[in-house]
This record gives sequence, C-alpha cells and structure tokens, in this order.
Amino acid sequence: MRFVATLLAWLVTTVALAIAVASGWAQHTIVDRDGYADFAASAARDPQLQQAMASLLTTEIVSFAADEGYGDLNPVLVSSVTTLYTQNAGFPGQFAQANRIAHGFLFTDTVQRDQQSGDRWLVDIAPMLTDPSLRESLGNLNLEVPETLNVPVTVPESSGLRPGQLRPLATWGPFVSIGAAVLTAVFALLTLASARSRGKAIGALGVSALVVGAAGWAGIEVGRTYVDDALAKTQGDVRALAETMFGHAVDSLHQWLNLTLAAGAALVLLGVFVAMFGGMRKRTVSEPVR
Repeated sequence: MRFVATLLAWLVTTVALAIAVASGWAQHTIVDRDGYADFAASAARDPQLQQAMASLLTTEIVSFAADEGYGDLNPVLVSSVTTLYTQNAGFPGQFAQANRIAHGFLFTDTVQRDQQSGDRWLVDIAPMLTDPSLRESLGNLNLEVPETLNVPVTVPESSGLRPGQLRPLATWGPFVSIGAAVLTAVFALLTLASARSRGKAIGALGVSALVVGAAGWAGIEVGRTYVDDALAKTQGDVRALAETMFGHAVDSLHQWLNLTLAAGAALVLLGVFVAMFGGMRKRTVSEPVR
C-alpha cells in the first residue's frame, strides 16, 4: 500500500512538473506583457530578423509610394535606409514596443471600437512614439507626442482575430503556472514522505525531471511539423519574420527544458549519494561491537 501511494505521488509530481514548466515558460515569455516585449527585443537583435524586417519595410514603403503616385521611388535606396534602421541600436526597443502594442490588442480588453466603423478598432501608438529608442534612430528631434494617439485598425469579419481574444490566458495563466508549481512541490514532498528509502525517492524525483525535459524536447520536434505547415501558408518577408520569431521561442523553451534536465540529473546524483550514505550507516549500526 505504501508503494502504491509513493508511486501515485510520483506520477502526479511528474505530470504537475510538466504542466509547471510549460505554463511557466508560456506565462513568462508569451502571456506576460513585459516578458513578451523582452522576448521581442531579444529576437530583434538577430540579423536574420533585422534583414527580414528591413525587406518588409522596403516592400511596404515602395508599395505605399506607388499608390500615392510616387512610382519612381528607388527601391535600392529605400532598402539601404531600412537596413540602416533595423541595424540601429534603437531598433530592438522599437520592435519590442510595437509587439507590446500588439500584445495589448490580443490579451486585453482595453482596445476601443471605432464608433464610425464597426470593423475598426483604435490602437494607441503614443507609447511607441515616446520610446527613447525612437529618438536614437531618428536623431535628437524636438517632437511633441500627445499622451494618446489612436490609430484605426481594420479587422475584417472573415478574420478570426479579435481584440482581447487571448484575454483568458492573461487572466488564468498566472494561476495555472503558480498552481502547477505548488502542486509539484506538495506531491514531491509526499513522495519523499511515503517512500521507504529517501535516496531512491530523491532519485525518482530526478527521473521525473529528466522525463519532463526529454518529453519537452520531443514534443517540440513533433510540433515543428505543424508549425512548418502553418508557415507554409505564408510567404516572403512575413514568413522569414515568423520563422525567426518561432526559432527564438524554441531556443527560449529549450533553455527551460535544459534547466529541468540539469536539475533532474543533480537530483539523481544526490539520490545515489543519499542511498549510498544511508546504506553505509545501516551497515555500521548493524555490525556487532567487538
């Protein structure tokens, strides 16, 4: 009966740890607004993302100029300007601020609907314009930016994208990640308390961490096929941009999984040491005194 209780506690610990690692990474990197902005700023330092963003900006600027009657705009000249812009030290901060605004669009209900058009929403871009990194890119310009600068964004009815669509994740994400971490700690202690051998129990908890880390790596590789299929529906600069962002997300998750694997290996070694020390102690106590 004691073995069954220990095994059950160990299984719950393993499952809770898997949820804690996955939800903790998602909360820290994606759901949290500041965490996502830091992640975007880190990705913006990648030369591949800078090149993709420069190419995307060039295409958009040339297309906009052609629509406004400036069809003779030199794409090479525009490309050189956008390349210098994305390689500027202030670009990561601006890219992070732009992603912060996009994050607020999806994860909060603070976006206002345009009263003049039902399919348009008002996005406040004033924080992006007041970002210090923007002055670093444009130079020391005495620009007076209003506290609020709403820009209408059209969202077609056919699109599945809606403001606040991911708000439940922002609401319940912290509770899930913290709850899973607490549950992991509680059942890990129960595993230690119900086990006959503390050394073996510690080693088993290390195996749990190793299983979670290895399963996470395997899950990422399996998930790549689905992400690749989704990216195949995009093309050009947008695809390059999305691939770079996804690559950085995978690298970030790999770091969490590597820490989990390292912790698991440390616990296994500690369990072996405790088991050996306990065995030596029992042997010493059981020897008759001569």
